[in-house]
Amino acid sequence: MRGPLPLLGPAFVAAIAYVDPGNFATNVTAGSTYGYLLVWVVVVSNLMAMLIQYLSAKTGIATGRTLPQLCRDHFPRLTVRLLWLQAQAVAIATDLAEVVGGAIALNILLDLPLVVGGTVTAVVAFALLGLQQRGHRPYELAVIGLLSVIVLGFLATLVVGGVDPGGVASGLTPRFDGVDSVLLATGMLGATVMPHAIYLHGALTHDRYERDTERERHALLRSQRVDVVGAMVLAGLVNLAMLIVAAKVLHGDGPAVDTIEGAHAGFADRLGQGAALGFALALLASGFAASSVGTLSGQVVTQGFLHRHVPLVALRLLTLAPALVVLAVGVDPTRALVLSQVVLSFGIPFALVPLLLLSRRRDVMGDLVNRRRTTVVGAVVAAVIIALNVVLIALTVA
Repeated sequence: MRGPLPLLGPAFVAAIAYVDPGNFATNVTAGSTYGYLLVWVVVVSNLMAMLIQYLSAKTGIATGRTLPQLCRDHFPRLTVRLLWLQAQAVAIATDLAEVVGGAIALNILLDLPLVVGGTVTAVVAFALLGLQQRGHRPYELAVIGLLSVIVLGFLATLVVGGVDPGGVASGLTPRFDGVDSVLLATGMLGATVMPHAIYLHGALTHDRYERDTERERHALLRSQRVDVVGAMVLAGLVNLAMLIVAAKVLHGDGPAVDTIEGAHAGFADRLGQGAALGFALALLASGFAASSVGTLSGQVVTQGFLHRHVPLVALRLLTLAPALVVLAVGVDPTRALVLSQVVLSFGIPFALVPLLLLSRRRDVMGDLVNRRRTTVVGAVVAAVIIALNVVLIALTVA
């Protein structure tokens, strides 16, 4: 290992899942509908993400195995099959968000029909994944480049739109405003702490670095802490920027803006075409990058849980079909995005709980086993996520 810089990258690939089109939908809807009320959800979700992605990366480093492989090694066969089935449902929800987001962006920018835009997004995702044939680094650099477009797009919009520090501070106090705000908060959580990112991160670190000695493993782990913190802070700032801009520009004047197209039109009307273009380009970059990352994660999940190689084309068609159906039948795409993130939130415990159970075992992790307080904090995070989902069900049924 020649310094920390070459070791950085896996967390930035995983971070794309934290700024995917689902985040655009949930954060813009939250800001335009409730102002700064749910700022705290973005902050708390991002703090959770740092811990979860760090544990995922550490597990890959310690074991040389992906999380799905470890589940297959240590859990009963029925449990493994059930975990795989729910992971496929999560993959479909993930693809829905990413393909629909890319389709909306292409419709805004080029006036392409949504179904055509969704197909283009899928094709570009395949092209990005083709870079992996040249090694890890070309793909990571391509994804980081697209992440830079997202960051710059929202930075430009934030600079033009301005920031209300008092409003942001007021949103740091945890609270809700009715059932719809709980639904939206759950969607924001699902859009931020993504199940497929938990599965993927360990796969990006498990077989690429030398770690023959305890010293090498700990040195690698330190570099991954830097990677995770840097990537998650960047993703968190982008999510905050989404919500802050929507709250500042779209909240309070007339009906709430609850579609991405409406947000783009609102930015164009109030901030100018430049800001609106930055928003649309950021959405397009998000759709392209997140779609490729989601497909890569699907491959990791299927190979790990089932110990079978499934061609990427077959996986892509399986998860792409529902997204294209949604676009073809005319379902409100932004609403579909928000609901897909709720599905993802329900999938988080099925990735997080096995991660915690395995990373606390010395026979699995060796000298990189979790400290007791790390496991306790992780258990609290899992409990909060599960409790929020239970509250959502109770409020919806009532």
